[in-house]
Amino acid sequence: MTGRRWPASLLGAKVAAPMHAAEVDVHFSDYSHAVVAAGGVPVGLSRDAPVELVVERMDGLLLSGGADIDPARYGEERAPDCGTVEEERDAWELELFEAARERGVPVFGVCRGIQLVNVACGGTLVQHLQPGAGDGHSRLDVARHDVVHTVKFVPGSLAASLYGTEIAVNSLHHQAVNEVGNGAIASGHSPDGTVEALEIPGSPVFAVQWHPEMLRTHPDPGFLWLVEQSSAPR
Repeated sequence: MTGRRWPASLLGAKVAAPMHAAEVDVHFSDYSHAVVAAGGVPVGLSRDAPVELVVERMDGLLLSGGADIDPARYGEERAPDCGTVEEERDAWELELFEAARERGVPVFGVCRGIQLVNVACGGTLVQHLQPGAGDGHSRLDVARHDVVHTVKFVPGSLAASLYGTEIAVNSLHHQAVNEVGNGAIASGHSPDGTVEALEIPGSPVFAVQWHPEMLRTHPDPGFLWLVEQSSAPR
């Protein structure tokens, strides 16, 4: 399970002053709760260890949400509305993803995770979805578990086998998949056409644009898929 690296000073008064210059690895605990609800054991990953050694020891990889991916990774100039990027995290997670694919380790991507999978496959991203377009995305005016639009899934896809024909989801992103990468297919879309699910046929890779770990329905089918795939012999 991946996460962010921040200076401890950003955590405020709960961290003693001498520790403000230290770095901390953090992730939202919703991810851990969702893994446990699906029957798995969550393990936070540190970017300090060599990627190959990390991947050798894990059964599945969860790529979590977070900062925007550097547009240079998909051959574009940074647009004015592109948010904060974390180049070290980009490099680390892309290396993790490639190592996991080579070893057949199941990968489940969430929000930034779907975008990273697409970029790793040679695809591009929409750097900023226009506010008010279609159903609207990046709905930060409502609670994180509130559903704000539907997602329809392609019949016969992995996504459809997990979620059915259509579900209602939250929407906390301002970027999205644009050109789908090599070998990947878009298997779910919101009403305005935004890609909401991505998979790689023949490979245990699945990713979604919404945040299922924040919804109130547990266990989530995507997390169940990750745990089941992680438990299968390779």
